[in-house]
Amino acid sequence: MSLKQWRPVTEAGFKRKKFAIYVWRTVREGGDTKTRKSRRTLELPKLAAQALRQHHTRQAAQKLKAGEAWEDHDLVFCTNVGTPLDVSNVRRTFRRITRQAGLGTTWSPRELRHSFVSIMSVQGVPIETIADLVGHAGTSVTEAVHRHQLRPLITIFGEKPTG
Repeated sequence: MSLKQWRPVTEAGFKRKKFAIYVWRTVREGGDTKTRKSRRTLELPKLAAQALRQHHTRQAAQKLKAGEAWEDHDLVFCTNVGTPLDVSNVRRTFRRITRQAGLGTTWSPRELRHSFVSIMSVQGVPIETIADLVGHAGTSVTEAVHRHQLRPLITIFGEKPTG
């Protein structure tokens, strides 16, 4: 797929059966992904598509509330006046979400990648599939850097670990 073939949801519309994330560019200097293998299109699960539609409805209400203060940048995720999110916006919102979920405020958005890999692995998804989903050329980085043990496998003196 070329960059010219994909259409942002703000252009294609939210009344669709399926949604995808197009990982074809990045905030990295020059706007390109780290490697050609990093470029990929991932279909969103139904639950995520449903959440996206609900978000769009809430955003429409925000837009009305903001009135003339709204700056339309065709963004799916933006501030309450339509402007692009900066790193501070994202971190602050992420801390609020993790606090409300009872996880505390020490998590960072970057840890979602590690959690995703670890959860997929413990659910039995092949490491090759996981590496492909996160855009790794092979499985070594996925296994060594991103996959973490969620359940202790070794017991000490035959006792089950607590926690």
